[in-house]
Amino acid sequence: MEGIIERNRKILVRDTAALLLIDIQEKILAVMKEPEMVVSNSIKLIKGFKVLNVPIFYTEQYPKGLGTTAAPLLAELEGLNAIQKMSFSCFGAGNFFTRLKDNKVTQVVVAGIESHVCVQQTVLDLIASGFQVNVAADAVSSRKEPDYKFALKRMSAHGAEVTTTEAILFELLTSSDTEEFKEISAIIR
Repeated sequence: MEGIIERNRKILVRDTAALLLIDIQEKILAVMKEPEMVVSNSIKLIKGFKVLNVPIFYTEQYPKGLGTTAAPLLAELEGLNAIQKMSFSCFGAGNFFTRLKDNKVTQVVVAGIESHVCVQQTVLDLIASGFQVNVAADAVSSRKEPDYKFALKRMSAHGAEVTTTEAILFELLTSSDTEEFKEISAIIR
């Protein structure tokens, strides 16, 4: 193996990544632990992915009963349409996984709620479908702390990379010698 140098294959790459925000809806968000953290870090991810020109998707679970995506996020998601679903996992959201593959997405960054239900089931299904998944631990939540903690452990045990918003953005950025670096730095402050 002498002379072969390569980056870790789990490092996020702009050309193959996408952001998936799961069910960050007004009525559900109100009962989550640290909802401000979820919203704040989700907005950072959205803004950063826009700067880096990386695709963004978002879902809404039963919007008729649970309402739409939280207003601060909708303001940042202007021009994008929610993927509406009834299934907990995004696997059941029509052809969403096929759509990702058709767009050459192999790495999915996940944020949203609840950690132990829709997020966890989606992450496990993404992994089973061959995607590399990065969970932004500071942009997911549950109503109860044990559900949040055990969900992160379970997702990690099944191959998800559990990391943070800032780590994700700098991983996609790769270098500090660009205009994008200044924009990302301003976003994470």
